[in-house]
Amino acid sequence: MAAPTRTARSAPGPAGVVLTASAVLLAALAVLLTALALAGGLNPSVLGDPGPLVRYGLPVARTVHDLAAALAVGGFAVAAALLPHPSPAWTRATRAAAVAAGVWAVAGLLVLVLTAMDVIGVAPGAPDFGAQFAQFAQSIDLGRALLVTTVLAAVAATVGAAATRPAGAAWGLAVAVAALLPLSLSGHASGSASHETAVSSLGLHLVGVTVWVGGLAAVLLVLPLTGRSPGPVKGQRPVDLTTLATRYSAVALACFALVALSGVVNASVRLGGWSGLTSAYGALVVGKVVALVALGAFGVWHRRRTIPLLAHRPWAFARIAAGELVLMGAATGLGVALSRSPTPVPDDDPTSSAAEDLLGEPMPPALTVGRWFTQVSPDLLWLLIGALLLVGYLLGVARLRSRGDGWPVGRTLWWVAGCLALLFVTSGGPAAYGRISFSTHMLQHMLLTMAVPPMLVLGAPVTLALRTLPARRDHSRGAREWLLAVVHSRYLGVVGHPLVAAVLFAGSLIVFYYSPLFELALRTHVGHELMMFHFLGTGYLFASALIGVDPGGHRPPYPLRLILLLATMAFHAFFGVALIQGNELLAADWFSQVAPGTDLLADQQRGGDIAWGIGEVPTIVLILGVAIGWSRSDTRENRRRDRKAARDGDAELGEYNAMLQRLAERDEPRR
Repeated sequence: MAAPTRTARSAPGPAGVVLTASAVLLAALAVLLTALALAGGLNPSVLGDPGPLVRYGLPVARTVHDLAAALAVGGFAVAAALLPHPSPAWTRATRAAAVAAGVWAVAGLLVLVLTAMDVIGVAPGAPDFGAQFAQFAQSIDLGRALLVTTVLAAVAATVGAAATRPAGAAWGLAVAVAALLPLSLSGHASGSASHETAVSSLGLHLVGVTVWVGGLAAVLLVLPLTGRSPGPVKGQRPVDLTTLATRYSAVALACFALVALSGVVNASVRLGGWSGLTSAYGALVVGKVVALVALGAFGVWHRRRTIPLLAHRPWAFARIAAGELVLMGAATGLGVALSRSPTPVPDDDPTSSAAEDLLGEPMPPALTVGRWFTQVSPDLLWLLIGALLLVGYLLGVARLRSRGDGWPVGRTLWWVAGCLALLFVTSGGPAAYGRISFSTHMLQHMLLTMAVPPMLVLGAPVTLALRTLPARRDHSRGAREWLLAVVHSRYLGVVGHPLVAAVLFAGSLIVFYYSPLFELALRTHVGHELMMFHFLGTGYLFASALIGVDPGGHRPPYPLRLILLLATMAFHAFFGVALIQGNELLAADWFSQVAPGTDLLADQQRGGDIAWGIGEVPTIVLILGVAIGWSRSDTRENRRRDRKAARDGDAELGEYNAMLQRLAERDEPRR
């Protein structure tokens, strides 16, 4: 009988996994309760105290909630991007994520009930608790956020339980990440002081933490299945521990940077300066910083010392990973304590105006031409997106040239211009004034949907990515494999079809502006960000159908492209004329509150002028792009025919002349 491999013998079994999970939970709870006790978070309040059940039960339930969320997100991420499929490790990671999402949903329901008791100040046995709880869950922002998170966690559990392919794990990851986002709208981030920055930074922080912590837990969970035969099932793939650990290390490094950046931004908003570090909240922040530095040191140790030795000492990875998870559990406890501790900077600024309360930030000065280009309103999410797009593209070009391949300079210039324009639209003057008046909003919208996308499309990012991203050979899906899956997906084939893209591009204007969606995008941060993604995406799809060179959806012949462009732009002009001649105010409640005393109808008509007039320049650019592409296509076709004629002695022309000769000979007797 063959002796068991060292990997199998050294890897942690079920008892080790249970002990590690217990240690993580105990560390989180110990740090949580200690921090709350020191910060006074466990002291009963004078008015409306719901009792010790809520004071102690809510932090504990929230800790279980957060740890389960981390394992759900991390498990789906590991299955979708790190593990080969099919393999026992992939199945275990996906099922663990599904179970964790189920625990997350149950804990979320408990957190919802306890939070309602905490806010209402009454126990469930009270006569009117049911009605007050329903009102809390349906009408209060905090209650709605917790309810949406709980429902989405249950959906993620269902998706994960049914997943049999990487696409299922990816959908589970998407739903789990979506379940995290409502949490960024609750707690301290729901206040009016720097609301947009607080929400964005907290949302990014939650995504980074859960992928980092949960990913490590999932890797440790599948560790016993690495380095051994995948079993008797046909088609199962082996999992190499060194490859898995190396891939996770790269993900962990990115998560560390994201957590550090978003944490610094969020803390700067809440502390209000260095003096805030002397408060109880500041002490908890310092504790999280210490934990983050320690985890960074663990990561460096993994990269430099542990990963090169994994082939012979897999137990070293297990021990260090377990220690990391315990420290991560303690950091999670600190995070929950932070969410229940008062901040040095109040969530609500009593000196702010009604308009500033709505905007979530100070009002910008009066608009001038100079301020349109110099005023800033940084959006952390779009700053990161723009920076990643720009840096990633330039690194791809550098990689191509380092191996001796060329890349057109014009494409690089278009991409750089598009990224800079995107940053300006989302974090410069258009962002600062885009919610102050309808006309400035329309100018921001036109730039985002008609000026930025053509520049990005001409950069050919998909072609560059496919030429530079490494391909995987172990049947797992990395960035290149997922990009190919999206490019060749049925969904992109439908929405990327020129007619569908044109309908989305032009038709969504009517649906958006003449429905409650417009005011929802003005009043809520999530709605505003979704609006930005939608119009940037529809603009990109439409421009790609006309002038794109990347692989993807169907592109019609050039004459049809011109007809489609002119028809779509005519509809776009009709939308502008409708705004100019219309008398119905759009989002009147919003604009009357943020800009009182403004002639809203005249401003809306100016917005119509912008929608009609600013579309002319991008239209001309797109027409020129289609014409140039048409000309180049004819030139390429002529060159192809010339090369073919040179190879075969112009056989096609000779065959044509022979056909004419045969026809002439056939007609000769008739003469």
